[in-house]
Amino acid sequence: MHYFTCRNISLTALTSMVTLLSVSSCSKQSDDEATFSTDDQLIVVDDSFVAPSDDKIGVLYAVHGGMDTFSEQAVWDNGIQMFAYDPNSMVHKLVIWSPPMWQRVLQKDTVAKSVAKYSFEYEKTGGTDPFTDITSAQREALSQLLQKGAGKKNQQTFVELVGWLAVGDDIGTYPHPRSVYEPQREGGEPCTYCGEDEPGGPWPGCDPSRYDVDGPVERLLKKGAGRIYLVDMTVGGARFSKTFDIYQTSMRVIEQWNAKHETGITLEWLNDPTDLMVRSYPTEPQGWTASLGIPTTDLIFPYEGSPNPIVEDERLAKLHRESIEAAFSDDVPAARTGVLLLNHALMDNSEAFDPKINDTVVLGRAIKEALLGAHPEMDPGSIVGGYMGMRVKDPETGRLEYTRQERGENLGHAFLYESDKKLPGGEWGYRYWDALALLKDRGAEHIVIGFTQIVTDSVLNLIEIPNQVAKEIGYKTYVPARNENAYFVTGGHPFADYWGVWASTDCGGQPCCFEMGGCSDGRPYPAPAQPKPNGSLGLEDPSLVFDVSAYGHLGYDPASGAPNPEAPVQGQYAGTWSMYRPPNASYELMEILADAVLERL
Repeated sequence: MHYFTCRNISLTALTSMVTLLSVSSCSKQSDDEATFSTDDQLIVVDDSFVAPSDDKIGVLYAVHGGMDTFSEQAVWDNGIQMFAYDPNSMVHKLVIWSPPMWQRVLQKDTVAKSVAKYSFEYEKTGGTDPFTDITSAQREALSQLLQKGAGKKNQQTFVELVGWLAVGDDIGTYPHPRSVYEPQREGGEPCTYCGEDEPGGPWPGCDPSRYDVDGPVERLLKKGAGRIYLVDMTVGGARFSKTFDIYQTSMRVIEQWNAKHETGITLEWLNDPTDLMVRSYPTEPQGWTASLGIPTTDLIFPYEGSPNPIVEDERLAKLHRESIEAAFSDDVPAARTGVLLLNHALMDNSEAFDPKINDTVVLGRAIKEALLGAHPEMDPGSIVGGYMGMRVKDPETGRLEYTRQERGENLGHAFLYESDKKLPGGEWGYRYWDALALLKDRGAEHIVIGFTQIVTDSVLNLIEIPNQVAKEIGYKTYVPARNENAYFVTGGHPFADYWGVWASTDCGGQPCCFEMGGCSDGRPYPAPAQPKPNGSLGLEDPSLVFDVSAYGHLGYDPASGAPNPEAPVQGQYAGTWSMYRPPNASYELMEILADAVLERL
């Protein structure tokens, strides 16, 4: 027996440049293969239909999202949500709607890493990430600005939060929760797992029907919104494949609604007004997603001429400049201050349509220009951009693996749009440890780390990135920002004893040594690598752990013995550093987004 699975994706264009893109495909499958539909089963419950009006404006404020409080359930939900977008992933095909597989989610090594990492990070902040409260304040400010501006035209505005992952503990902020709840493959069952098969038993307070709720788009439709605008701060305003997931999911819900009610409701993504990501999306293989690898047929449109007006708004660069200035040292002049603009990466192969890295470089240049305009005495060569590490091929097995040289990371896919795996050039293409070494060697006496991919405090910039930086240039060199200590409930600082808190601590039946220079009983540092699972080094291997030491690894040879905890030795960094604080609930930040919407009314 064979059957056919058909996909019909119709994306209404954002501008007159592209009026309609329609992708339709059918694939023949055998009965032992999983089948799924990305559209037909996205059920919209519309029991309170309101006729749409062009004077009712819906706004989706897009952010990354994530858990508010740490729990196994939140980690499980996050793991499911991120794979629900990708019909080609094994999790989508075999896990989300298959009860026998639900218990395996928390056993996956990357999820196990998240459990250990976030357990540490959330403990540091007393169990709660400040992200949700700050984001809620941003939404309220945006709502007030839009109501004031639209009210002058006798129009109503409604603002809904939407997250690539659900924002905080509110499943209703996921773009379309029922696309997780309703089976998207033949023979699947609704996603209702509440930890019944976990060692600790069911998760307290878990609602098995939590995904059977309206999402942000449905709520706007039920309020009668005739036009919907997506304004995006998922990664600080840059266009990104994760926001494209939000856009695409939202578009499908709207199109189903339009087809059922014979309406013409529109959705426009204001960070991508020329629809670059829609136009450049690969067409072969049919139903391509980045998890399938490099596409065989790619639609290529130039980045030039398709700007991101949010990233190019000079007010955004000004806000970041001010945040960086607030992290300057009172004891070090600007001329001897270095700045590292640290940025997250994109999913490997997404460069086929994702201009995130190009947008990031545009913003980085604008911030650098703003800094030099305000502080012409600064060294232009000491304002640089950096990314994280990648897995590399093991020359013996040919498999991708984590390595100590790449800091045991897999977050460094910083490839330029439509490039052949090309990293940004010049000052924007450093690994962060190389950038820090450069700033140290150029004589920087104070270094500011600006994580411009966010506009809201979270455990990411408060704890995770400081630990990554401290392992390079030390924790005793760290200067906390004003009022920052209020976040750190345990220890009064963000630092772990070692970075790699998710790794195994067992080295051949005895505890591993994670002290730089080695342990007093002769155990070596770094810890020896363990036998490679499946022929490659896993991220839980203790050899990938880095000691968060007093003055860091850069400029020091651990083979020379124990470091001095009271002073830098050899070539270790002797200056200070601080982590900048993002704009957070800045009213001016929300004015940027509000103006982008109001210009369309």
